[in-house]
Amino acid sequence: MTRTPNAPTFGALLRDLAADAVAVDEVARAARTASPEVARLPAAEVRRQVVLLLTSGLGALERHEDPAGRDFTEARRLGADRAAQGISVAGLLRGVQAGRDRAVELVVRHGRAAGIADEVLLEGLLVIGRYAAAVERAVVDGHRAAERELAGGGAADRARLLRRLLLDGPAGTPSAELPRFGLRPEGRYHCLVATRADPVRSYALHRQLTRHGGLLGTVEDRLAGLLPRLPVAAPPDLLALVAPAQPLERAPAMYALCLAALRTATHRRLNGLRRVTDLAGETALAAQPALAELLRGALLGALDPADEFHRELAATALAWLDHGQRLDQTAAALHVHPNTVRYRLRRLREVTGGPPVEDGARCTVPETVHWWWALRSWLDGCAAPDLTGGAAGHRA
Repeated sequence: MTRTPNAPTFGALLRDLAADAVAVDEVARAARTASPEVARLPAAEVRRQVVLLLTSGLGALERHEDPAGRDFTEARRLGADRAAQGISVAGLLRGVQAGRDRAVELVVRHGRAAGIADEVLLEGLLVIGRYAAAVERAVVDGHRAAERELAGGGAADRARLLRRLLLDGPAGTPSAELPRFGLRPEGRYHCLVATRADPVRSYALHRQLTRHGGLLGTVEDRLAGLLPRLPVAAPPDLLALVAPAQPLERAPAMYALCLAALRTATHRRLNGLRRVTDLAGETALAAQPALAELLRGALLGALDPADEFHRELAATALAWLDHGQRLDQTAAALHVHPNTVRYRLRRLREVTGGPPVEDGARCTVPETVHWWWALRSWLDGCAAPDLTGGAAGHRA
C-alpha cells in the first residue's frame, strides 16, 4: 500500500468526506439515533451541522491554529438555540459525541483505504479532536447561558399565561402579570395560530414575530400567540392564520376562529400568512357539514360522483361562480372557449335543474351561496377533473 504521510493528504480526506452525502448522512444518522432530542430536529439541519463541523475542523488543521484563540461565537449561538428549543445539554452532547465518534470511524476507514499512514491519521485526528473539544465546550457554555436567561425571563410563566389567555381569557389574571410580560390590559392584540413548525423554525419564528412584543409559544401542539402588530408575512411553506386586533377579553373567541380557519386553509392546501376574515365564508360553511350534505342532496342529487362528465360539469359551474358568473373570465381560467363553458353550464342545468345560465341571467346572492356551497362540498369527495377539453367536454 502506498502511503503519503502529510497533512494536506489528510486535509483532502476531510474535504472529500464533507462533500460526500453518504458519509454526512451516516454521521447525522448516528447523532439522531443516539439522541431522541436531536432526532426532533430536521434531518437537513443535522446534516448542515455535520458539514460545518467537518469543514471547520479542516480549517483548523490547515491553518495549524490553536483552538484556544479561536472565536466560537457560532458554537455558542448553536447551544443557545438548542436551549430555547427545549433540547437538554445532555441530549445535545449525546448527539454531538455520537456524530463525532462516527466521523472518526469514517476518517480512519477511508484514510486507510486511501493509503494514508496511521501516524498521519493519528496526528490529524488529535488536531481536530482538540478543536472538536473546544467546540463542545462553547456549545455547552452557550446552552447554559441561554438556560439562565430563559429561567430569569420566566419562560414557564410566559407559556402558562399565553395558554390561559387563549383558552380562558384574562379574567382572574393578577393585575401585575400582564405588564410583566409586556401586555397591556386595555391593549388590542392579533391572535395568530400556525401549523406546527420544527424546533429550529419555531425559535426563528418566535424571534421574528415577537420583534415588537407580544407572546408566542406552543398551545395545544400548535404555534400560537398574541401580537400587538399584524405580521408582515410568514414563510411560504408555513401556514399561519391571523385575526384582527381585539381586546384580550376576546382572545379565546379569536383563538377558536383561528383554529377553524386553519382547518379550512389546510383543507385547501394554502400556505403563508392568511387572514381569518379572508376565509370567513368558507370557514362558516365548513362548520355545518350536516347542512352541506342536505344541500348537496337537494341540488345535486342527480349527479353521479363516479361519472367523470358530471364532475366536469360541477367543476365548471364552481369556476363560473368563483369568477363572478362571467363566461369570458371562466373560459380564460379554464383555458377553454366561452362556448364550451356555456355548453357545460347548460348541460348541468338539464341534469340538475340549475343554476340559471341563460344569457344575461345571474344567480341571486342566496342562490350563489347555495350552489357554491353544494358544488364545493360535492367536489371535495371527487377527483379533480380535466376541464380543458377532451372527450368528456364534448359529450352530449
